[in-house]
Amino acid sequence: MIYWELFLAFFIPNIIGYGGGPAIIPLIEAEVVGRYGWMTSQGFAETLALGNALPSPIATKMAGYIGYEVAGILGALVAVLATVVPSLLLMLGALGLLYRHRESPRVKRMSQWVRPVIAVLMAWLTLGFFLEGVESAGIIHTLIIGLLATATLVWLKVHPAFVVMGALVYGAVLLG
Repeated sequence: MIYWELFLAFFIPNIIGYGGGPAIIPLIEAEVVGRYGWMTSQGFAETLALGNALPSPIATKMAGYIGYEVAGILGALVAVLATVVPSLLLMLGALGLLYRHRESPRVKRMSQWVRPVIAVLMAWLTLGFFLEGVESAGIIHTLIIGLLATATLVWLKVHPAFVVMGALVYGAVLLG
């Protein structure tokens, strides 16, 4: 039963989530944290942070890790397959259709409507992580990490992986 639940927890967000990893992360969180309770919000945030620091698509890394934590190696395989199969099937089916109708005004309008939905989902996820950070680390540390991360990303153009590692070091030294 756990393998079926793992499959559904990653298959459903990947089948309905359009836009790749950033678009489906809130959907995966809803399943993993909210529906099945396999992780806390804090654990999910830490998994996301570590997943972002590593190369390759975020959803497959998270699926592999969470699947392994929940049900071992077979759980990791089930979760990764549930993450990859929907995209593969949808891509094969939709690619031909979209390519055939790529100049259609309807297809162009559809693409324009997807972006705001993804932005709202990401804003909701960010707010949740912010509130979790304030609750666990306090407003001062959360603001310091947020401002330093923003400054290094925007003005210094530091790679996000190094920013995540810096935040982890900050947390380990000052909050550990």
